[in-house]
Amino acid sequence: MDRNSDEFGTKVARVGQKVLLHDIILNAIMVILSIIFLAPVALVYIISFSSAESIREIGYSFVPKSWSLDGYIYLLGSSEQLLSSLGVSVFVTVVGTVLTVVVTGMIAYVIYRKDFKYRKQLTFYLFFTMLFSGGMVPSYIVNTNLLHLGDNILILFLPTLCSAWNAIILRTFYTQTIPDSLIEAAKIDGADEWVIFFRIVIPIARPALATIALFSMVGLWNDWFTGLLYINTPSKEPLQVLLQKLQSTLDYLTTNASFASSADGIRMALNMPTDSVRMALTVLIMTPILFAYPFFQKYFVRGITIGSVKG
Repeated sequence: MDRNSDEFGTKVARVGQKVLLHDIILNAIMVILSIIFLAPVALVYIISFSSAESIREIGYSFVPKSWSLDGYIYLLGSSEQLLSSLGVSVFVTVVGTVLTVVVTGMIAYVIYRKDFKYRKQLTFYLFFTMLFSGGMVPSYIVNTNLLHLGDNILILFLPTLCSAWNAIILRTFYTQTIPDSLIEAAKIDGADEWVIFFRIVIPIARPALATIALFSMVGLWNDWFTGLLYINTPSKEPLQVLLQKLQSTLDYLTTNASFASSADGIRMALNMPTDSVRMALTVLIMTPILFAYPFFQKYFVRGITIGSVKG
């Protein structure tokens, strides 16, 4: 009996050592990956505070020779345009994300209900748009000539309110988590469709909706191409368009410094903190969205596995 107990204890100790070794290796890999992923972000922050002289002498470095706020001071010089673009980006991201979640949730609820007469036709229509799209030129003609959304802030989020992929993923979540008996019980209690959707379906689908909201928010915040294509008025430009134009302007001034008309102009163009300005604006753009991830984290882990079973 004692011998069997000793052998059992030895096996338990070996299993415990293997589990501990696996945990150590796994944690070491996670630490290395975290450093690899975070290092570029940290470098961007450091460069934004590096002086132009330091960047010219040693390039991009985690330990610059000297620090400077020239990049941020240059941006504050155009504070009116910066605040205007920031307001546009915040408005588009917040309103666009809320509307995307509501519209996508409603469409997914419609194709989830088995008693909806045109359920199969609407599902096929959504699926068809995942395979084929109209293309950039037809979309531009429809948005500008038919919908008159050219140079309008609404163009920055209206065309992406409903993603067919998100709608089908969300319908799958409804199917797996909301039984038909729950809907029928709510109907027997006198609830109409609006009450069922907003007071029963939405609370249950919160992890999936939060995941869609996170993806939508990141996409709307980082989208620069739509603004560059449709927006002409500076007061309606989002931050990403401002960054793209600022980078083009800095590149032009730096490249054409020799063509400046005066010695002061040449000196100003050559000493302009181009890299630190780019990184400073990049910091201003990516910092708000970084704070959004912890807020959605508790829903994100549960919601990210929704697409693992799609049907």
